[in-house]
Amino acid sequence: MRLLAYDEHRLGLKPVYRRVWARRGERPLAVGAHRYRWFYVCTFVEPETGESLSLLVDGIDTEVMGWVLRELRAWLGEGEEAWVVLDQAGWHVSGRVEVPEGVRLVFLPPYSPELQPVERVWPLVNEAVANRYFRDLEEMMEAVAERCRVLAQDPETLRRHTLFHWWPRTKELA
Repeated sequence: MRLLAYDEHRLGLKPVYRRVWARRGERPLAVGAHRYRWFYVCTFVEPETGESLSLLVDGIDTEVMGWVLRELRAWLGEGEEAWVVLDQAGWHVSGRVEVPEGVRLVFLPPYSPELQPVERVWPLVNEAVANRYFRDLEEMMEAVAERCRVLAQDPETLRRHTLFHWWPRTKELA
C-alpha cells in the first residue's frame, strides 16, 4: 500500500515576483504583463519516498479529477493500492468523481492547508516561473513541465519538503 498526498496549484500569466540580489543603488527589472489565462498543476507525492507524479491540465472539475485518478492508477505498479490524502474541494468530494479500483480517497479536515504536504511543493514549482515573462500559456506550461520533471528526478528534495514528522510511515510496517 502507498500513502500519497495530492493537491492542485493554479498558475497563470499573472507574474510571480521574487526578491533578487542587485548592486547597491540599482533596481532590478522583471518584465511582466497581467493576463488572465491559467492552468493547473496536479501533483501526487509519496512523502515517505519522495516519488511524485505531476500532470498539467487546463481546468479542473469532477471529470478532470476522474482522469487524474485514472492516470495515477496507470502510474502505480500492477496490483498496488494507494490511499490518497487530499482536501475537500468540491470536485474531490463529488459523488460524480470516478475513483478507480485500488485507489482510496482520504479527506483532510476542512480549511486545513497546513496539513497538506503537497502545499510545500508549490514554491519549488514556482521557481520555474518567478521573475520571468512568457509570451503565451504554452511557453509557461513547458517551463513548469520541465520543472516538474526535474523535481520528479530529485525525490530527496521532495521528501525533505513533504515528510512531516506526523506523517504515517507505511514502509516501516511492511
